Amino acid sequence: MAARKAGLALKVVNKIIIRFCPFEPNSRSVREFLTLVTSRKVRDSNKKCEIVTEVKHDSSEPAVDITFLDGEQLIMKTKNLTSKEMILALQNVCIAKEPQGKPGDM
Repeated sequence: MAARKAGLALKVVNKIIIRFCPFEPNSRSVREFLTLVTSRKVRDSNKKCEIVTEVKHDSSEPAVDITFLDGEQLIMKTKNLTSKEMILALQNVCIAKEPQGKPGDM
């Protein structure tokens, strides 16, 4: 899976809310994203990260709302995104937010 290959870690993530209508054809990628972020390996990277799934039957656009430990949010409207694009976007933000080592720690 893409998450395992990419080494996705939720260390800096506080909460993920995934919203979708399962009867809409454009919800496939968000359902794949849900499967990836709830995998054991990814979940074990931060057991305190809350993952909420809101399954709706209102033809609403699928979306992912991610809240980081610093309070910043990443909202992805996933109608035209692939699960790989969503994972890469999340991974890039997580890497940027991870605390860096002290200067001179080499």
